[in-house]
Amino acid sequence: MLTSNETPSALYRKARELGAIINLDDLSHIDFLEKTEGIPELISCRYNPGSLKLGNAIIGNPVEAKYGFTREQIIEAFSLLKKKGAKRFVLHTMVASNELNVDYHIETGRLLFEFAVEIKNNAGVSLEFVNLGGGVGIPYKPDQVAVDYKLLADGLRKAYDEILVPAGLGNLGIHTEWGRVITGPYGWLITRAIHSKDIYRKYIGVDASMADLMRPGMYGAYHHITVAGKENAPAGETYDVVGSLCENNDKFAVQRSLPKIKAGEANGDLLIIHDVGAHGRSMGFNYNGTLRCGELLIRQDGSVLQIRRPETVEDYFATLDFEALKNFKA
Repeated sequence: MLTSNETPSALYRKARELGAIINLDDLSHIDFLEKTEGIPELISCRYNPGSLKLGNAIIGNPVEAKYGFTREQIIEAFSLLKKKGAKRFVLHTMVASNELNVDYHIETGRLLFEFAVEIKNNAGVSLEFVNLGGGVGIPYKPDQVAVDYKLLADGLRKAYDEILVPAGLGNLGIHTEWGRVITGPYGWLITRAIHSKDIYRKYIGVDASMADLMRPGMYGAYHHITVAGKENAPAGETYDVVGSLCENNDKFAVQRSLPKIKAGEANGDLLIIHDVGAHGRSMGFNYNGTLRCGELLIRQDGSVLQIRRPETVEDYFATLDFEALKNFKA
């Protein structure tokens, strides 16, 4: 599924080549898609429920979000798409990110199920499936509890049977985009403590930066940190764990209680930053000339395979045309 917003025609074109479902984000995008790539037989629209649903700290309040159609626009969109030749229809929403509350996700399902009935009655369209989007969280903090998927499934089934079956929509499919729960817990960022600093706060400077993991600096996300070999040592020190970028939000932890950390470029402690599989490399960048780290895969038998080498200076400049610069005249 191609779920994007303010989408250029080239992405729509590639989605059609790949046979991906295009998930439109605005009423105006219908004419744009028709003029550039044509209306496909199977099409989706993204629903923004506005004040009907609260978001959370990461994705924001739906009323303030840039994503999706309003309720009234969805009805209009499906009616219009049907007239333009679409034959199969999908409804999508995503209103939270990293949410651990099972009731929240059941409520989202109920919201879409009720809307599916309304769409059938007002637009004459029977949806093929609803997509609950992503948003299911993982326990980043040690005291958090993972989502109970059996409880979630039972809650969705109950709402399904109460709302959809009586309305003649008992064949409606349910899709999700739970990438975080599949990848998030299975990645570590390993970094060495190379400097320590004691001013108004105590700082541990590491050889990684937010170029390798943006979430903590971007919106204060928590990632658990352990110090290799000191897992059972008392957490008697309070540190900000920071990288070297010239940005004050280049921090992996703020005022975090940790064991006493030894710093040194050759023999400093190794810090393990947990649960970075979903938003580590995928959000990486090269700001300030930073080179992104490599990736190692640990196999089930304990052997290690390098699946991505560290970037080099040559990689950083690979897209720059030095010959054009040499011949440039202002």
